[in-house]
Order: sequence, then C-alpha cells, then structure tokens
Amino acid sequence: MKYGKAAVGEVPGLEWARLGDTLLCWTEDDDRWPAGLALEEPAAQAPGLYLVTQVGRLFQRAHPDIPVLVDKGRYLVVGPDPEQAGAVPSREDVCYRMRPLTGGTTVFRTVTPARRTPDPAVRDLVKLVDEDAYRAGLQALVAHGTRHSLSPAFRTAAEQARDLLHGLGYATSLVPITVGSGSSLNVVAERPGEGAEPRGRVLVTAHIDSVNAVDGPAASAPGADDNGSGAAGLLEMARVFSGRRTRHDLCLILFGGEEQGLFGSRQYVKALARAERDRIRAVVNMDMIGTLNTPAPTVLLEGAQTSRALVDDLAAAAATYTSLAVQTSLHPFASDHVPFIDASIPAVLTIEGADRGNENVHTANDTLAHIDYGLALEIVRMNVAAAATLAEV
Repeated sequence: MKYGKAAVGEVPGLEWARLGDTLLCWTEDDDRWPAGLALEEPAAQAPGLYLVTQVGRLFQRAHPDIPVLVDKGRYLVVGPDPEQAGAVPSREDVCYRMRPLTGGTTVFRTVTPARRTPDPAVRDLVKLVDEDAYRAGLQALVAHGTRHSLSPAFRTAAEQARDLLHGLGYATSLVPITVGSGSSLNVVAERPGEGAEPRGRVLVTAHIDSVNAVDGPAASAPGADDNGSGAAGLLEMARVFSGRRTRHDLCLILFGGEEQGLFGSRQYVKALARAERDRIRAVVNMDMIGTLNTPAPTVLLEGAQTSRALVDDLAAAAATYTSLAVQTSLHPFASDHVPFIDASIPAVLTIEGADRGNENVHTANDTLAHIDYGLALEIVRMNVAAAATLAEV
C-alpha cells in the first residue's frame, strides 16, 4: 500500500479521507499512484489505516510508539503494525476510540458559514455575556480542587450550582445517578416557555465533573478547561436567559459521571418518556471551550446526520454574532451529546477547535493559567445566539 497527503480535491483512482485541509490518499496498486503526488515515509507496505478520536492527547500519551500519519489533535490517522492494532483497546466514551479508516470519509472540515441578518432580540442577549461573571463562575468551580464524580467536593459543587440556578429563577433539582458502583448527581434547571402548547424544549448541557487520570481519583483535578469552562459557560447562559421570555421551554443540565463514561447523560436520556424525547428541538453541549490551540479562535461543531440542521444553525450563529472560525464533524465521540444522538435527538458538541496543544486534560495541570477567556466567551456567545433562536425569544 502506498499513501500520501495532499491539500487538493479527491484524486481519481485512489481511496481518500479528508481531515480539515489535509487529504490523505492511499492505494494498494502502486501503478495507480499519480505522478507528482508526494509519498509519506515509509511509503512501502502498510497493513491498514485507523482513525483515532481522542480527548486531548490521551491516545498518544497511552501509545507513544504507534506511528501517527495525520495529526489533527482530536482526530488522528495512525498506521499500527498488526500486533499493535490487535493490542490497542478502544476505550469507548472515556479517552479515545480507534476504528479502521473508511475511504471516502470527511472526518472534519473547516467551513465558512454564511452570515445571516442579525435578530435584534438575539443580538441584545449576546451582548449580555459578561467576562467578569464567567470568570467568577469558573473560578468557583476550580476552587473545589477536584470535582470527581464520587467525591464530596463534587456534591458541594453540584449543590452550589443548583443554588445559583435557583436564585436565577429556574426550577432546579439534584437528580441521583449511578456511576459504576457509586452514586453521583445531575443538576437540572427548568424554565417553561410562554408559547401556546404544544411547546418544544431546548437543552443546554455540560458536564460539571473533573478527573485526574494520571494520579488517580483522590488527586488534584481542577478541571479548568475540562470541563469547568463548559460548566461555567452554562451558568453564564443561565444568567443571560434569566427573566427573558421564550416561546419554547429551556432546560439546563450539568451532568455528573461524564468522565467515567457518560453516566449522567446516558441515564437522563434513558429516563425520558417518548413524548419528552419528541419535544426536544435541540441539545447544545459545551465541553472544553477554554483553551486556544489554533492561531485564530476556533470552535468545532461535532454532531451526526440527525443533527446536521443544528450544526448549520450553530455555524450561522458563529458567523453572525462572533468572530469564531468554524470546523464541523459528523463523527460524534466522548461527550454528553452522544447519548442524545444515539436516541435520534439532534445534539451538537461545541468544543475548542483542534485541541492538539492541550496536554493538560485529565491532569493536575488543567488550571486557570491555560484558559483563554476570549475564546470561551465567543463560544458562549455563539451558543446564546443559537439557543435564543431555537427557543424563540
């Protein structure tokens, strides 16, 4: 097998996969290799190509000897030896996933969404996003030292978030969940819309737990980016929407047990009655929105076929109300949007673009020092605009 990379369109006669501005081409017939298309080294036989989706750099940290052919941070193409391929576990929903790479696949793309005419009511809400309020929310979360789902500090963080949301006028509850053999909590805040029945529901979600996968559950896990940044974004959105009329219902959820395997979101979705599932117009999920890994502030919108329209809505909100560069992917993995997608509910993960430089995830080094507030606030503004449009302010 020969393989190479090009920043061009699909090459006739070759298998290909697109990752952003890189097109990976391969063929098992050397005679079909186009003249002038540079080969990657080694260019001889390769037993197979694999697509890895990872959180931070956790796959590369666990398997430093597996050769990486294309490195796009969250997404890798690797070419392991047969023995290595059989030995690599697929740690579903936790750290990374490894799958054979399929030809004709667009893993993710950089898009230039069309700017829409701003809605004055939406624009007014976007302007309410406040850096000082966001900073205070994030600092309060990080101050717990850890928010491991099974720790007393997690319960304290969840209770404080519930109290804050209650003070903003939401009907709040702490919903028990199981995490392995232990127990944890989801924080749920509801506000009914004022439109006539039947109304839809717009969900904004983030996980509030943190983890230190290097030093163990009792170790420091400040989780500033993963996922204090997203949880603080949800709390800031709750403040922005407090007292604002919407046609549809608004539901804000801080999940527990995400780091151990999406326990909170899986159990929430499983408990939904069919009629409640059908009322959900969209799920906007925030996870790791606060570390800048690209020259320009960039957001990745990750969904699936069922959430294509929501990806487009979020991309349009980014173009209309922010200066964010936008990447999109229909390969969902390892965050709380996945259980909704599995239930055919339109959901999208909003996450910092190309988290290739984020070495701090799941360690004691995931601190406030690595937060880029400009990036985080732009992603929150995008999500405010999309949620306001979907909830019909």
